Amino acid sequence: MGGHAPDREPDDLAASARAALVRRIDANGAWAADPVWREAFAAVPRHLFVPYYYVGVAGGYERRWGESPDPVARERWIRGAYQDTPLATRLRDGELLSSSSQPSLMADMLAALRVQDGNTVLEIGAGTGYNAALLAHRLGDDRVTTVDLDPEITESARRHLAAAGYHPVVVTGDGARGVPERAPFDRIIATCALSTVPRAWLAQSRPGGRILMPLATGLMALTVTDAGHAEGRFLHTPAYFVPLRGGSRPGGEPLQLGGVPRRAREDDLFRFLLALTRGTLDPQEAHSLWEQEGRPQRERYGITVRGDREWAWLDDPEGPYAWPLPS
Repeated sequence: MGGHAPDREPDDLAASARAALVRRIDANGAWAADPVWREAFAAVPRHLFVPYYYVGVAGGYERRWGESPDPVARERWIRGAYQDTPLATRLRDGELLSSSSQPSLMADMLAALRVQDGNTVLEIGAGTGYNAALLAHRLGDDRVTTVDLDPEITESARRHLAAAGYHPVVVTGDGARGVPERAPFDRIIATCALSTVPRAWLAQSRPGGRILMPLATGLMALTVTDAGHAEGRFLHTPAYFVPLRGGSRPGGEPLQLGGVPRRAREDDLFRFLLALTRGTLDPQEAHSLWEQEGRPQRERYGITVRGDREWAWLDDPEGPYAWPLPS
């Protein structure tokens, strides 16, 4: 973006940095399938949703904030807010509790959600409120609901949204239970990682609704048939999110990868298969399958929810390669 004087007007600097971010995302083709999102990213001021954030430095984290008395530090804060990177926004005892996701990944997810004018959307994981603002810009405040378990997070999200001029419904509660009083929803999008599909989300979706959620280091897109049945495939995009608190979440003891070649251990697609089959296949079995099937991409995998059953599969939900999702 080039150099700027430290006393440059913050609004001008933010507008310039935001335009540069939009150009970077545009160049990646993130919203080629739904270019309306470009206008939302160009309009919504991300820096208002991250009045402070943390960046990793040697020995820990450095806090950047917009109220610093140092104009150079304030400029660094604005520039950092419009980098195409995730931003840590809440830490507790060194543990990441909440973050603002990488904007290009958010653009991928919003485009993959396939919203249409008039849709109602439930967002699981309020975060800073930025994603809810993008949705509200596209659909209108009254059609967007965002929920988070932590009242401090929801309160700060409300403040950020109001500062940016948006007023979607912000609910404090367990995202795994949805928000039944606002149902039914046409779309549900989760911005936190899970290990299973909460049944409440199916019950709160309209038939034909779409659920987009991070699972097993991937993004799962489910089409809902009814309250007891949904099915879909993973997108090609890798995704790493903070786990959902209060509901189903990834976890467990570290896997023992002895006997698995180093090349596979370091391969993102193999580690995706490990996460998807955890508790069903041991790493050596997973590796044999992975090699046998030509190291499949994420798009070859899917998930089916039917009644009280929920399973992942490769290529075919009724085929030979299927595994119950880890609990």
